[in-house]
Amino acid sequence: MSEPLSDSALDQIFREARSFNGWLDKPVSKQQIHQIYELLKMGPTSANQQPARFVWVRSDEAKRKLADCAMEGNRDKILSAPVTVIIGYDLDFHEQLPWLFPHTDAKSWFEDEAARKESAFRNSVLQGAYLMIAARSLGLDCGPMSGFDQDATTKAFFADQPRYRADWLCSIGYGDRDSIFERSPRPEFERFNQVA
Repeated sequence: MSEPLSDSALDQIFREARSFNGWLDKPVSKQQIHQIYELLKMGPTSANQQPARFVWVRSDEAKRKLADCAMEGNRDKILSAPVTVIIGYDLDFHEQLPWLFPHTDAKSWFEDEAARKESAFRNSVLQGAYLMIAARSLGLDCGPMSGFDQDATTKAFFADQPRYRADWLCSIGYGDRDSIFERSPRPEFERFNQVA
C-alpha cells in the first residue's frame, strides 16, 4: 500500500507552490524536460488516450515566436522563462489507441469527431496538470497562463500537424519570488463541496 507523502512534499507540490510571473536566470536542461515528461505521462487518461501534444519552447527564436502570439502582459513572462510549454491536443488521438490501449478496439469508441474533441480537450488538460505536478515534484516552479492567441500559436507551432490544437501555456523554471502576488483566497470545503 502507498504511504502518504510528507508534509514538506505536499507543501512543495501544493500548499506553498505559487504561480510565478518572473524567473531567475537559471536554465532548465533538456534532461529536466525529459524527467518532467517521464513523470507526467504516467498520469491516467481515459482509455490511456494520451491526447496532449507538448512543445517545449526553449530557444530564443521560439520564445520570440510564441511571445508574438501572446497578449502584451504575457510576453515578458515567455521571453524571460527558461522554458514555456505549449499544451495542445490531437483531434485524432484515437489513431494511436491500437497501441496505447491494445486490449480492446478503443479506436472505434471515438468515431464521432465532436465527442472526440471533447475527450481530447478534457484529457489533455489533465495531462497539463500532471505536467505542473511533475515539474514541482522535481523542484521547479510553474507559471500557467492563457492570454494568448490559440489559433496563431497553433499555426506557428503545429503547422506540420493540422489536427493538433494549442490550448494553454505553462512556463517552467526557478521562480523569482518578487514576481508573485499575495495568495488569493482559497474556499473552505463547505462552500463548493458536498458529500452525497
